[in-house]
Amino acid sequence: MRVAFLLETIRLGIANLRLHKLRSFLTALGIILGVAAVICMVSIGEGSKQEALRQIEQLGARNIIVRSQRPSEAAQQGRERSRVVNYGITWADLRIIEENFSDAADIIALKEVGAEVIRGALKRTSQAYGVDPRLAQVANLRVSKGRYLIEADNHERAMVCVIGSEVARHFFPLDDPLGSTISIDDKAMRIVGVLAPVGLAGGAGSALVGRDLNLDVHIPLETARYVFGDTVVRRSAGSFNAAEVHVSELYMTVPKREQVVGLARQLERVLQTRRSGMADVSMIVPFELLENAERAALRGTLMLMAIAGISLLVGGIGIMNIMLATVTERTREIGIRRALGATRKHIVWQFLVETSVLSLIGGLIGVAIGVGLSLLLGWAVPLLPQAPLVGRFIPADASLPTQLAWWSVVVAMTVAVLTGLIFGLYPARKAARQDPIVALRHD
Repeated sequence: MRVAFLLETIRLGIANLRLHKLRSFLTALGIILGVAAVICMVSIGEGSKQEALRQIEQLGARNIIVRSQRPSEAAQQGRERSRVVNYGITWADLRIIEENFSDAADIIALKEVGAEVIRGALKRTSQAYGVDPRLAQVANLRVSKGRYLIEADNHERAMVCVIGSEVARHFFPLDDPLGSTISIDDKAMRIVGVLAPVGLAGGAGSALVGRDLNLDVHIPLETARYVFGDTVVRRSAGSFNAAEVHVSELYMTVPKREQVVGLARQLERVLQTRRSGMADVSMIVPFELLENAERAALRGTLMLMAIAGISLLVGGIGIMNIMLATVTERTREIGIRRALGATRKHIVWQFLVETSVLSLIGGLIGVAIGVGLSLLLGWAVPLLPQAPLVGRFIPADASLPTQLAWWSVVVAMTVAVLTGLIFGLYPARKAARQDPIVALRHD
């Protein structure tokens, strides 16, 4: 009996909504836009989060990175002509670290070399580093052509190099760089490999290490030490800037993620003891950055959901307003139904069914629009720079990564239906409380 009553009530509610199609659609419009906004904003937030986390993870979640940096006092003194500034991690520091951190899976040094990278008439400021061959595994580097450095290159102090993707594009726009030669200052290096692109130029991973990794040139560490020495000279506008730096960067890989923060603090204490502070070194802990990025992304997602939730609230208020107007419009109908035996519960159910159906249909339409927009934005935004009218106003590397979060679809639909029920309850109760005699006299 109860099932038959419910089915009949649903039939009557849907029939009444079909009598006023445009009004029903406009009533549901707030729910449609609210659900679409929730799904679309969460998708944008989730896509941006995943892109940032991916670029941070490229540095290695189990890595601790220490960089030598020129202290501010040294930077001021460095303006003096012929002044050689000493700073950063020394070979002695490296030996102490290796002795005190025997549990570390890997400890890898990078050494900056050269002032310029040259091929024929083409030049660019050197971003060349002597590296241990294990760096490829530790820093998640991939080779798109040829091979990476090997231990034999290191032992033989071979004059070979692996170049970044942007270096290859700049020096070899039409040619295959493998087997060709470039010069670091006056030292010729044979190219044995090309690195795959690392994220986006200026992306999160590049920003963390202070440079675009796609511009790197890697040579064997022993070649860097014994062929180039420890002094790096940079000339500009008739003057030069000289610095003596033994180790430019240090990668320490920790066996387990849980040990990263503790060993990072221990390493910081060792460095502070060796140099009475951290003025000439900086430390990057990708695992900490990863956790911070996840927390920040969660806050951002919650904020976006709160903003989009306002649309659902407005949609609920719209439903309540329309249903209140409907109650007044259908006062005589309510009186007739009550005179024929309908109880207050029947009237309440009829109005709640109508608001629920409106919310459900609006929610489903909103889901379709939200999912469609999420997929469309991720595909269309990178194409905008080629658009005929707006392309010149948009950066060439424009992108809007999106990732559909199915939990947002469930949450949005649930909230939409609850919104319809909650905001439809007051009009339903108002309709049910009307006096049947008064309602029958209503014009």
